[in-house]
Amino acid sequence: MTARRLSGKPVADEIRAKTAHMVENLNRDGFKAKVAVLLATKNEATAWYVRSIERAAAQQGVECQVLQMPEAGQDQLVAAITALNEDKSVHGIILQTPLPEGVDTAALVQLIDPAKDIDGANPLSLGRLSVGQPAFAPATARSVVEILEHYRIPIAGQHVAVVGRSAVVGKPLAQLLLQRDATVSICHSRTAQLADFTRPAAITVMAVGRANLLTSQEVADSSVVIDVGTNVDEAGQLVGDVHAASVQPKVRALSPVPGGVGTVTTALLIWHTVQAAAKVCESIMWRGEPMTTCR
Repeated sequence: MTARRLSGKPVADEIRAKTAHMVENLNRDGFKAKVAVLLATKNEATAWYVRSIERAAAQQGVECQVLQMPEAGQDQLVAAITALNEDKSVHGIILQTPLPEGVDTAALVQLIDPAKDIDGANPLSLGRLSVGQPAFAPATARSVVEILEHYRIPIAGQHVAVVGRSAVVGKPLAQLLLQRDATVSICHSRTAQLADFTRPAAITVMAVGRANLLTSQEVADSSVVIDVGTNVDEAGQLVGDVHAASVQPKVRALSPVPGGVGTVTTALLIWHTVQAAAKVCESIMWRGEPMTTCR
């Protein structure tokens, strides 16, 4: 048996199509969606990722403003986020990590207006998500669900093992899966006997950041494995948390690294931006204010 390849490209294409439709509707009403990215590092890998957001936004007709603030201090970043919150032309805010040493990241993400928090960074967004209230989930976590749903992999009633407990993937993903009636086990790097949780699981999601951690010994026959890991091996190649060579002959389906979850994440960030713009502009039109208010 060879595992079905759960490529992210068709999922991202589907998201881009509905984004294009909404952008067309917004433009017809005289509105322009806009995302702002705060970049406070000289890290080239991070800069490459931000450029990919810029390209994705441009392709979808969404304005993207990148605030280059290398080695900015706490006060400068607080002022920048506050200004973006107040800027009615900005509908989505991304505080790109890593941030300069000594900066209080937790304090900064709490400043992001939840209505503009398109990557679910503010703890308030995670709290709302946990009780089923409207909120933007972190794009990487939501990408996992988008892949499962696109390929019509059943979630309701299934046991899902989520390996990773970060606020970016593991915790919000668990909430998204619970909303879809899955039974969720949350594991992490210190879970004893990881296989006791992953072997019985119909779906295993790896998001712990350890290269090749999951092997064929830890998965059941005909299960589905989603790899969220992004690690660089000794040869300088990008690899996931799953040892794909050993797992692939055993499982029913596997998402690749690269080419899986990461492909969907950027498309979702632009989709979230357009959704945020639509909510603001619907409110403005309902109040009868000038259309230029959110342009």
